[in-house]
Amino acid sequence: MERHQVVIIGSGPAGYTAAIYAARANLKPLLFAGIQPGGQLTITTDVENYPGFPKGVLGPELMELFREQAVRFGTEVIDGVVDRVVLRERPFHVEGSGRQMLAEALVIATGAQARWLDLPSETALRGHGVSACATCDGFFFKNREVVVVGGGDTAMEEALFLAKMCSKVTVIHRRDSLRASKVMQARALANPKIQWAWNQEVIEVMGEKGAGFTGAAGVRAVRTRDTATKEVREIPCQGLFVAIGHSPTTQLFEGQLELDANRYIKVQPGTAKTSVQGVFASGDAADAVYRQAVTAAGTGCMAAIEAERFLGAGGVPH
Repeated sequence: MERHQVVIIGSGPAGYTAAIYAARANLKPLLFAGIQPGGQLTITTDVENYPGFPKGVLGPELMELFREQAVRFGTEVIDGVVDRVVLRERPFHVEGSGRQMLAEALVIATGAQARWLDLPSETALRGHGVSACATCDGFFFKNREVVVVGGGDTAMEEALFLAKMCSKVTVIHRRDSLRASKVMQARALANPKIQWAWNQEVIEVMGEKGAGFTGAAGVRAVRTRDTATKEVREIPCQGLFVAIGHSPTTQLFEGQLELDANRYIKVQPGTAKTSVQGVFASGDAADAVYRQAVTAAGTGCMAAIEAERFLGAGGVPH
């Protein structure tokens, strides 16, 4: 059976950064790119908040540059998924894409997926006025009207952030009361730029694809249905932000690694160390707070450095 010093599960900024650092440390990493090589950024059009790109960069282009750099230093990339891992003893057993291997150290970078409304029109307009990240894309909607879907803390955070730059923010919620914490509710309800559409569910996103968020075309309205009366209405807007939560891609590790209540991988504070020695977690699979490309890359770097130190000490924790 083939044997590797470091196996990285997942790509995106976390996985590729871990690969770059591990490869430069001469650990000859093998990386499984996953079902969506490059991660969530491959479905993001304009990325303007990643350092080093003053004019912005397309998400897929940025991820291709990450990949080229990882390969240049000697990373072996498999465009496939890992089906099974066994973490109860080292070396760890990894199976995927028809290959079985042993790994002395494992870096997890499987990411997380935003929860969507599962509407065909929403899917068609992702990156063209539809987003799940106000921090990432809010800038494109300066002085425009947008809607936020959700009723929890995430939705309130998104609405408050967008209210700083948008002319109007309408929060659409399927109930007549919010699930958010009292503090977050109070802040949002007190903001004069935030309007409310209670007992409403989005049934269609109206618009056409343009050249990314900055294109002339895009979202022009959302159609909603009253959850009580079934009355249908339209809310004019230029952007839709879905804020109904994220789901970390950690099913593979359930029962083997310690996860929190929302299934994010638990790491020791200030590190990428998991509950199993020799297994390191990075990116959105372990980050329920920031979920940014630059923070994912940072934790990928941490994971690789810790894996290098762990192997350098003979696989003994330090």
